[in-house]
Formats: sequence, C-alpha cells, structure tokens
Amino acid sequence: MPPQNGTDTLAALDIGTNSVHGVVARVSPGEAGFSFDVLEREKVVVRLGSSGGDMRQLADDAIDRAVAAIARFRQLAEAHGAPVRAVATSATREADNRQVFIDRARQEAGVDIEVVSGAEEARLIHLGVLQALPVYDRRLVLCDIGGGSTELLVGLRGEVLAARSLKLGAIRLTERFFRGRLLHPSALDACRRHVRSTLAPFAHEIARLGVEVAVGSSGTITALAEMAAAQAGEAKPRSARGLVLTRSGLDAVVELLAAAPSAEERAALPGADASRADIILAGAVILEQVVHTLDLDELVVSDYALREGVLLDSWQRRHGASLHHLSDLRRRSVTGLAELMDDDPAHSAQVARLALQLFDGLADRHGLGDAARELLEAAALLSHVGLFISHSQHHKHSAYVIRSTDRLTGFTEHEVELIAVIARYHRKSEPKAKHPEYAALDDDEQRLVTWLSALLRVAIGLDRNHAARVDDVAVRHDDSDDGVALAVTPVAGQDVALELYAAGERTGPLEAVLGAPIRVLRER
Repeated sequence: MPPQNGTDTLAALDIGTNSVHGVVARVSPGEAGFSFDVLEREKVVVRLGSSGGDMRQLADDAIDRAVAAIARFRQLAEAHGAPVRAVATSATREADNRQVFIDRARQEAGVDIEVVSGAEEARLIHLGVLQALPVYDRRLVLCDIGGGSTELLVGLRGEVLAARSLKLGAIRLTERFFRGRLLHPSALDACRRHVRSTLAPFAHEIARLGVEVAVGSSGTITALAEMAAAQAGEAKPRSARGLVLTRSGLDAVVELLAAAPSAEERAALPGADASRADIILAGAVILEQVVHTLDLDELVVSDYALREGVLLDSWQRRHGASLHHLSDLRRRSVTGLAELMDDDPAHSAQVARLALQLFDGLADRHGLGDAARELLEAAALLSHVGLFISHSQHHKHSAYVIRSTDRLTGFTEHEVELIAVIARYHRKSEPKAKHPEYAALDDDEQRLVTWLSALLRVAIGLDRNHAARVDDVAVRHDDSDDGVALAVTPVAGQDVALELYAAGERTGPLEAVLGAPIRVLRER
C-alpha cells in the first residue's frame, strides 16, 4: 500500500544504448506540485549498442557490464527501501538477443526490465521535462538524442500531439559514418544527408502543428550546450537546467568538432566531455540537422528526462491519481520549498503580497518588469527558509538553501542565484561591492538586487507581528519633494502601530535607491 501522505521512495533505471542511469528519490505531491528529493544517482557507461552492424545483437561483454551495473543499483535502492522500475530503450528494443539480457538481469540482478516503445519513451521523457521547465502551457518540440535513437515529440499541456522515435543515435551513426580513428573527408556530408532524409517526413508534421519552444533533454545535448558556453567564454554551469543553445552556438561547436580529426583531439576541446569524445560528432550532426530542418533559433536544455518521467509515472500508477496541473511550475516549486522549510509560511506569503504591492506602486520609479517582479515574489516567499538551519545569520542560510536546493524547477541557474542574493539582503547588511555574490553581478543586476531587497525589507516590517494585520499598502507620490508616502490600511479592528514603526525603520535602503524621503503612515 502507498504511504498515506502520498510520498513514495522510488527508484528508476534508464538502460540506454550508451549508459545505465539510475536515480533513487522521494517523490512527493502537494499544492506545489511534485518534488523529487534525490537520494542516489548512478551512471555507468556500458555501451550496449556498440556491437556494430545495425545494433541487432547485444555483445556478451556489454551484457556483462549492464547486468553488473543493474545489480549494484538494486542494492542501493534496497538500502532506501525503494522498488526499482527499470526501462530499456533503443539498443535492447532492437536486439534479436534481448531476451538473454532480460533473463540475466532478472536472475542475476533481481530486476525485471520493461522494454519501452519509442513512443512510450518519448512520453516519459516529456513527463520528466515538464517537471523541470515552465513549458506546460506552450506548444513544445522535444528532442532527446540517445545512443541508438532520437526521440522527437510535440506536446501541449501534458498531451502528446505527435511523437516519433528515429533510428538516429550517437553510437549508431558513429558506427556507420565515423568508425575510423581519423575523420574521413566525405563522412560528415554523408552523415548530414542521412540525418536530413530521416528527419524529413516528421519535420513536415511538426511544421504543420507549429511550435513555440524547443527543448533538449539528453546527455549529448547537455554536452553540446556546455561546449557552446565554453566557446562563448562562459564558466561551466553548475546545472544544465535552462541553458540555452542557439543555432549559431551549435553551428560553431559542430565546426570545431569537425575540424578535430580524432576523438583524442575532440576530447581536448574547451568544455568537451571526454567520455563522449568518440561519439559526440555524430550526436552534434543529429542536433544540427534537427535545428536546421525544423528552423529553430534556439533550444532550452532540461536536466530532467526519462528517469524523472519514470519516477512520476510510477507514482501515478501506485496511487491511481491524475497528475497535478503544471502550468505554474515556477511558483509551485517556490511554494513547495517554503512549505518544507519555513516554520511560518503564512508570514512569508503576507510579506510577498505586500512586497508586490510596493513593487507595483513604485513601478514608474524603478522601471523593472515582470521578470523582476517574479524574482521578488520568489525571494520573499523563501527569505526565511534559512531559519530551518539557525536563527543566527538566517539571511545567509536562506541564500545557501536557495542555491543548494534542486527543488526550484523551472528557473535557470542564474535566476536561482538572483533569488538567493535578494533573499540574503532582506535583513542586516545592505548590498556591498565587497560581497563576492553581489560583486559578481553586472550593473543592471546589482540595481535589480538593490531595489528588490529594499522593497522586501519594508514589506517584512509591515508584518512585524506575523499576524497579517495589514490589509493593503498604497504608494502616494508627493510632487513637492519627489518623496513618497506608504499608506497602510489595517485589517478591520487591528492595531498596526508596530508594523508602521518597523516598516519606517527599514526604509533607509529604499530611500537611498529612490533618492527621495519615504513616510509610512496609516491610511485615514
């Protein structure tokens, strides 16, 4: 029987053509949607699909490596009391001797393998991606490049509108076009023609459906995005989630890879993943042709894919429940973290509400847009999560928690950093150039942090009693001295003297950035 609170510890194995990936996680539903507390992650390169030909046979040594990896993962999962659901994709799906592998996994590793179709693989990847990126309400095209196949899917609001599994994989095409130690001059053009011709029929259907955003969700795509970032002089990102790979950036990486005649030289390129050096060129050609054939300007990277989709699908099967609506993914991930770590989330919600009223009332003075407004709301809701660690210096602890969590799905790594810095300055020291996290921001971002943290400080003062005594705060402009009055309307029958005092004590940073005096008064 599933636990009464709906939280399950589950394990998922993705047995791919190149690697066996495993994850053990607690899957928790709630008002904030689903969250994943990852307990274990494992990746073992087994190269199931490296036997040559058209991948019709799994080599004995590859089966040995895969079974050993599965057995080790089952032991990890058992240590957490997690049932294992294992899905196998292209290499196993196409192999004539797949039953040998399935039988050995059951007998020697104690794991039953579910061989999924290409369409089911695409559906599960789509389900995982929707947990990581705020694309639920947008018509998306999803590309996942594996070792043996490439999955393409068009989806909207959780529904699969069209999907294909194409026999275009990084290992498969390496075996066919790039087997030699050195790159043959004609191989690149031949590979491109093959990929284009394979893509063409489904590309017409995708064009007919139309798409708003493109998403990539595989290790190959992550590796290419990181190489593009390195080419642009950017530091290696802590997380691939939300990385944007442009068409021009991808073209530059493909050109660089093609100019390196051997795997050893490709491994030495800036930002390259040495473990993929022998197959990355084939993967790059696949993505290049997908981007050009579908006329995509850019592609957003998701670090969630098949494994996370399997976890969520497994939860749904165990509980017989429909999946939560995902249209407000970013906000729900923030409230989920607040619910987990904030002892008084109602106070934080009140602070966020008042901070947004201040933001809106001063919009003509700060000139910041909707993106900044969302960052302010997130920082307000999370400003007190550091109390979970300690009251002393809890503003710094809050910043640490925000940076360190993997729960803020839908935000890019840099957006998470901005939220962390804003929350860090909700009390104590104001932003200073000597603080490394503030100094690392550009001028516009420093201005944004200064404004938003100043608004947040005043909003916190307006709920000094943690009793939600303030019903509304309005901004009144005084043309005589360019100053402003913050007119506070109390909840009927409530005394807000302490709130007025506390907010007034916190106006200093806001006056500094505003360049004008501020009065906090009760609305008459």
